[in-house]
Amino acid sequence: MPRRKARAMHFRPANDNRGKQVSSPHLHAALRHFAEHGLAAADHARQQAITAADAGDRQTFEWWLEVCRALDRRMASRIDMPAQAGG
Repeated sequence: MPRRKARAMHFRPANDNRGKQVSSPHLHAALRHFAEHGLAAADHARQQAITAADAGDRQTFEWWLEVCRALDRRMASRIDMPAQAGG
């Protein structure tokens, strides 16, 4: 295969999942959270989101969900906001 054609076929990294993009404020918060909690940061953010959901605090839930998403997209995709927390 000619080099030019091969380059055209690989215009995106193989690990780019093309999922929902994380906003800059959430990304910065996730990096700070990672600096504080290390490898447990995503799980800690998930717990914060669950706690907020249990309290019915949709705004805080969504914040922590996005922080979790920045750290671990798969983990964040398994978190659901309960219907009673507002919609």
